[in-house]
Amino acid sequence: MRIDWTPLTAELSLWRAEQRLLPIWWRDDDAIEPTPALDRLTEMAEALHLPVHLAVIPKHAQDTLPLFCTDHDLIVPLVHGWQHISHAPEGQKKAEFGHPRDTALADAECALQRMNDLFADRFLPVFVPPWNRLDPALLPQLAPLGYTAVSTYLPRKSKWAAPGLAQINTHIDPIFWRGGRGIVPPDDLIAHIVQLLQDRRQGITDATEPMGFLTHHLVHTQDIWDFTQSCLATLLDGGATPANLAAAP
Repeated sequence: MRIDWTPLTAELSLWRAEQRLLPIWWRDDDAIEPTPALDRLTEMAEALHLPVHLAVIPKHAQDTLPLFCTDHDLIVPLVHGWQHISHAPEGQKKAEFGHPRDTALADAECALQRMNDLFADRFLPVFVPPWNRLDPALLPQLAPLGYTAVSTYLPRKSKWAAPGLAQINTHIDPIFWRGGRGIVPPDDLIAHIVQLLQDRRQGITDATEPMGFLTHHLVHTQDIWDFTQSCLATLLDGGATPANLAAAP
C-alpha cells in the first residue's frame, strides 16, 4: 500500500517553523488478555518509543494481563467501561454508559475496584466508555470515585469534563467501522489529520489537548498495522512528542 504522506509532512513543517508543541498519545481498546495481536502492538510501541494506553475491559480481564503489562513498561492500562455491553435503548447507538440508568455509577465503581485489584498502581484511572459515548449526567460523579480523566473521541470542548475530571480524547481512528472494518482510505485519513492540525493551529480547537491515535489491536488488518506504524512514526519524526497523561490536561 503506497501512501503519500506529503500533506502531513508539509503541515508538520509549519508546526516546527512556528515552534508549536504537538503532544500525542496512543489509545488501544478492548484488551482482556495477552494475545499475539497484543504482542505485536507492544513490539510496535517499543519500536516507536511511544507508550500505548491499553483500555482494559475490567470485568473480563484475565489475571495474565497484569503480568504481561508488568513486563512491558510502555503498556499503560486504562479503564474501558465495566463489561463492554450495550445498554442503549432500542433504536439508539450502542453505548454502555451513554444513557441514564440506575446501575451506571455502581458499574463504574466496580470497574475501578477491579482495576485496582488487578494492576494496583500500574494503571491510570482514566475512564474510557465503550463506543466513546458517555451520559453527561455521570461526569460529575466520576472524580469522587477516584477517576482523574475521561477519554472519548473528537476534539474536546473543554479541558475539564467536570470538576477534578480532565477530558483527554482521541482524534484519529484508521478503522472503517461501517465499511467492513478494513482501513479508512489512507488519503482520507491523512486529510483528516491535516485538518485536525490546521484547526489547532488556527485556534478553532484546543491545541493543548494531546492528539490521540485510537486503535483496536484485536481486529487489525495488515493495512491498519502498517498505517498505524507509519503514521505515528511520521508524527514523531515531524516534531510530535509523547504526552504524559498522568500530568494532563
